[in-house]
Amino acid sequence: MNIIINIKPEIEAELTRQAAAHRVDIGAYAANLLEKAVHVGAESKKLSPDQLDRTMQELAQFSDRITLLPDEAFSRENLYQDHD
Repeated sequence: MNIIINIKPEIEAELTRQAAAHRVDIGAYAANLLEKAVHVGAESKKLSPDQLDRTMQELAQFSDRITLLPDEAFSRENLYQDHD
């Protein structure tokens, strides 16, 4: 697919500089940036190992205050007591 976009000269200059720094064609570099932008939503949900560790510690911080339920609370009869 071909897309024609108009960008400011200073943006074009920076894009050209970055493409040259990566030793790729400016068109290929711009296409790569667009592909990454499309996947931003999916990638932003990924946590680094450190972020995951901090999140798990935050979740566990007040876990001692969670009321423990008896095993019977999770029985099939209790879960479906209002169903026939």
